[in-house]
Amino acid sequence: MKTALNHMTTPNLGYAEFLDLAARLGCVGVEVRNDIARPLFDGMHPAEAGALARDKGVRLVGLSQVYPFNSWDAEREAAVRSLIATAQACGAETISLIPRNDGTGGGNGERQANLRVALKAIKPMIDDSGLVALVEPLGFLRSSLRSKSELVETLDALDAHKQFKLVHDTFHHTLADGGPMYPEFTGIVHISAVVDPKLAIGQMEDEHRALVDSRDRLGNVEQIAALIAAGYDGPISYECFSPETHAIANPYTAIKTSFEYISSQLRAKAA
Repeated sequence: MKTALNHMTTPNLGYAEFLDLAARLGCVGVEVRNDIARPLFDGMHPAEAGALARDKGVRLVGLSQVYPFNSWDAEREAAVRSLIATAQACGAETISLIPRNDGTGGGNGERQANLRVALKAIKPMIDDSGLVALVEPLGFLRSSLRSKSELVETLDALDAHKQFKLVHDTFHHTLADGGPMYPEFTGIVHISAVVDPKLAIGQMEDEHRALVDSRDRLGNVEQIAALIAAGYDGPISYECFSPETHAIANPYTAIKTSFEYISSQLRAKAA
């Protein structure tokens, strides 16, 4: 399992501390974000931020995010161009595109058209950049892109599998009622657990996303095992939004314990 760390899991850590944590955990890389309550790279120039990551032996596997990418207009185009430029400057491997998630744009026909317009416009920008754009279907009922199959069909139609990869998020996969996983088109896997036994699936929100342990209700181990068995060999990145997770005093021990739990369960399944 090639582990990675999303800055949303430890948003209270500064950029350098975040890199140190990932390196200490043996992660292959990190995902940095422009939507947490601190400046991107703590205000460091992107080239300097990329050099610091490389010095610590950590890849910048992802740079997030443009939202909502599938409401395409001049503002969104500028945001994509800006994120691409930042990614190139810091040496990030991918940028992240997040669909509208406010209950609008989800009508049948409307959402497919909006998705196609956005991806068609972004495709030549990605071609010129040498990057990959990661598109993350969100399983919430209010999301304008819930279905991996719908995304794959659009990428097929645009001949755009080179430029775009899917994010397989174990939380959103569960909320979207599962379905095909498409490991061959997956660029990164996001993991997190919901452990509250009282929540119905439809009640689960980002704030409930914690570290994986034996109480996990999302089937993280099963999803990871299925992806690996089907040939997925990319980063598996921790993305937790839970305030309780953010408040953990010793994130190294907590995350290490969770990664070890997942690995032991995967070994048991493979035995």
